[in-house]
Amino acid sequence: MTVASKLGIAFAVIVTSVALAQVHPFGDPKRDSQESREGLLQAAGMPDSARRTLVTKCADCHSNATRWPVYSRVAPASWLIERDVAEGRRHMNLSRWHELSSDQQQSLEQEIAQEAKAGEMPPVQYRLLHWTARLNAADRAALGALAPAGDGELGTAKAGDAERGRDLFGGRCTGCHALDADREGPRLRGVYGRRAGSVPGFGYSSALRNSGVTWSDATLERWLSGTDAMVPGNAMEFFVPRAQERADLIAFLKSLH
Repeated sequence: MTVASKLGIAFAVIVTSVALAQVHPFGDPKRDSQESREGLLQAAGMPDSARRTLVTKCADCHSNATRWPVYSRVAPASWLIERDVAEGRRHMNLSRWHELSSDQQQSLEQEIAQEAKAGEMPPVQYRLLHWTARLNAADRAALGALAPAGDGELGTAKAGDAERGRDLFGGRCTGCHALDADREGPRLRGVYGRRAGSVPGFGYSSALRNSGVTWSDATLERWLSGTDAMVPGNAMEFFVPRAQERADLIAFLKSLH
């Protein structure tokens, strides 16, 4: 093969990759990426050290002020980063922090603190490409301070309230779940008393499918306290920091049984 032929093939591959990058299978988060970072969390009422860490280390996936790397212009790399940004914004969008209630903000702050202390964020695959996004000891301390002292992962709770749980489900869970249809997660009506990984036709991780877990008050409490801690290797990263909110969600799911 001649040098000219090799160059022609390389050029064709590049053109094809750039063209395919105009396809957005996970939506097009670039359309909402025109904001400046200057105003992010300015009125959030959190310590400056925590705000700076969130803006410098988390805003690329968790705000509308994403700085898109060069590889976001070619497929399939563009699809991977667009998926990560879309999922990140859906879970927590710093550009919309002011739209959240004080309870929602506090829950997110506790979640941020727990994940920072556990070393779970940013995800490993993101850190491999973005070394500067790694959290150092000072960053982890700054974010860890967002959780009030004594407000641990398990905590204590009164009896769960199904109506409060319904509201929590609508605000915290519907990004991935519905009651009567499979979405990113399986349908949840009837989950109480069901064996984990048993909804017909849903593509569970092998870790959850083979876990032997049946959903009860105790197992749902453990799951909502930290999915990966309960079933390592499952495909869901989620937890509810507040014990009372976990109790309310469990009461709601139980009421659908």
